[in-house]
Amino acid sequence: MAVLQNILEWDKELFLYLNSFHSDFWDTIMLMVTRKETWIPLYVIILWYFIRNYRTKSILIIVGLALLVLGSDQLAGLLKITIQRLRPVHDPGIESMVHNVLRKGGLYGFVSAHAANSVAILVFTSRIFKSRGYYFLMLVWTLMFCYSRIYSGVHYPLDLLGGALLGWGVGYAIFKLVMFIENHFFYTRSPKIEKTALHSDQSGIIWLVFSVLLVTVFIVSYLLHHYNYL
Repeated sequence: MAVLQNILEWDKELFLYLNSFHSDFWDTIMLMVTRKETWIPLYVIILWYFIRNYRTKSILIIVGLALLVLGSDQLAGLLKITIQRLRPVHDPGIESMVHNVLRKGGLYGFVSAHAANSVAILVFTSRIFKSRGYYFLMLVWTLMFCYSRIYSGVHYPLDLLGGALLGWGVGYAIFKLVMFIENHFFYTRSPKIEKTALHSDQSGIIWLVFSVLLVTVFIVSYLLHHYNYL
């Protein structure tokens, strides 16, 4: 128990250190980064390449993607209720020191559903697309997405690590399930998912969409502060 307590204390200290770096401008940036709605165009282009590259089998992939998001989200919620570790903003020992952006969220934070969902998407989609460029992009997106939860004051680093491990397991399991279904029920149809990769030009377009979204976030934040809308 002493070892666990020490780990939790180190986790709090690391959280407070990382959470201490903030400003009004970055509050707006992180508020938009942490919102799933910000990344809808990125989700849409990924889904489009599923449909374009895998044709009728894209239905299998999209159903798998829906299952993994639902599964990782529900399992994260179940762990929160079971373990009942307070979020930083609800922890009586440090809540007065926490910089919170917008909402405090639910009472419990271990594990992070944001981390579980984003890592599950990273693992599943990168194994489908088999592209280093795409994997690196999604890794950058996942790290940004997860860090925004610390910045916002709603998750400890261990919450994110636990969510990441959960997401990796769910993403890998759903990928294996999709491969099993394809090999046993779609084996005569092409293209084969395991042999079809994302083209370099398609990866470049996904990078372009991601970059435009990121630049848009910074421009909107700048304008909001420059003209005193916030």
